[in-house]
Amino acid sequence: MSKEQNQLKLTIELVPKTSWCNNVRKVVSKKVWDNIRRKSYSDSNNRCAICNATGKLSCHEIWDYDDISHNQSLRGFIALCTSCHMIKHIGMAGVLAREGKLDLENLIRHFILVNNCDEKTFENHMNESFEIWNKRSLQDWSINFGEYEKFISKNKSGSDGSKK
Repeated sequence: MSKEQNQLKLTIELVPKTSWCNNVRKVVSKKVWDNIRRKSYSDSNNRCAICNATGKLSCHEIWDYDDISHNQSLRGFIALCTSCHMIKHIGMAGVLAREGKLDLENLIRHFILVNNCDEKTFENHMNESFEIWNKRSLQDWSINFGEYEKFISKNKSGSDGSKK
C-alpha cells in the first residue's frame, strides 16, 4: 500500500473470494462466538474501536495474508460500528447498495470523516484494495485460526468441506 494509505485509521479489508466463509464465527459454537464478540465489545468499552461510535456493534475478524506461502492467519478481533464494518467489507456494501439496502455515499462520507481525507484518497484506497483482492482471489489459502483453533467444532468445516 502507498504511504498515504498506510496512515488511514479506517481501511478496506477484502477477504479473498477463495476464503469466503472461512471465518471463526462459522466454525465455533454459538457460545464460543458470543464470548469472543462480547470480549471484543468490552475491550473497546462498547464503542466502535475505530470511530468511537456507540450503538450496534459487530465483531470483525482481523486477518494477515502471506502472499508468498498463501497462509491466512487470524490476528484478532475488533468491535466495529455498522459503517466501519461495511467499509471493511466494501464489496458486500456495494452489493447491498445495488439492492437498495445501503447508502454507499454515506459510507464514503464516513470513511472521509474518520480518515480526515478526501474522496480521491478513498477511491485510490478502494482501487488498490480491489487489485490486491483480485490477486489473492486467484489463490487457495491455508487458514490458521491460531489460539482459536482449539475452539473449532469438530463437526463444522470450511466451504470446501475441510478445515483447510
